[in-house]
Amino acid sequence: MINISSHDEFAAYLGKELGISPWYKIEQEQINKFADATLDHQWIHTNPEKAATDSPFKKTIAHGYLTLSLVPYLWQQIAKISNLKMEINYGIDGLKFAQAVTVDSQIRLKASLKSIVNLRGVTKACIAMVLEIEGEAKPAFTGDVLFLYHFDN
Repeated sequence: MINISSHDEFAAYLGKELGISPWYKIEQEQINKFADATLDHQWIHTNPEKAATDSPFKKTIAHGYLTLSLVPYLWQQIAKISNLKMEINYGIDGLKFAQAVTVDSQIRLKASLKSIVNLRGVTKACIAMVLEIEGEAKPAFTGDVLFLYHFDN
């Protein structure tokens, strides 16, 4: 895990890999709770019996947005950002879901610092993220996640 407490410390990682999170298992209970929270109960996510016979994956799959929603948790396993007044999720550029994440799969986040800008005292960091699936050549998704960090200087 890397530790960052200022813009300059962050900038030192420009163009470099920041790290890889530990593996995280996607379970059916979490998929079901996400379906409840988002009102997306499509059978491919929530019906293991139907998925076993009718899905090309032969099991349920996690919602793409469920995997995306794990970015903050997995990011915190890679980097400890301290000395902050505030952190803001600013956006995602170029997000592409490339591979379904089947139930009971292990995923992990790989992050690199693509760009960093000081906007009048606010650090805008663009983190290139790849969500890998254990045993799969293609990632679940790729994209550039943008954060605004207000360091307490």
